[in-house]
Amino acid sequence: QLQLVESGGGLVQPGGSLRLSCAASGGTLEHYAIGWFRQAPGKEREGVSCLASDGESTNYADSVKGRFTISRDNAKSTMLLQMNSLKPEDTGMYYCAADPAPTRNWKGLEPRYWGQGTQVTVSS
Repeated sequence: QLQLVESGGGLVQPGGSLRLSCAASGGTLEHYAIGWFRQAPGKEREGVSCLASDGESTNYADSVKGRFTISRDNAKSTMLLQMNSLKPEDTGMYYCAADPAPTRNWKGLEPRYWGQGTQVTVSS
């Protein structure tokens, strides 16, 4: 059973950067599609990014394109989300996720494995 644990959230000023990390245990991430979701108070959860198991095919929400970068380190069984030029609207609980499906986006797919979430707050 794959288990995911996020870290790296916190409070940052607008325009700043954060890097979220998600460590997997109970298995490796090598053959999984991986990615990140977020949920702001009073809003629906949205998919932020997805990286296919090939390690190359990616997909990003329009709101984060050009600012966020997803990556994976199969040897360390971790996934990262580098977030730059953060905006107040990026505030929310961020969750990492993984699924064995051969996909590069989360459309119509509920990932099988989830982390517990890490809070990101962008505020001056």
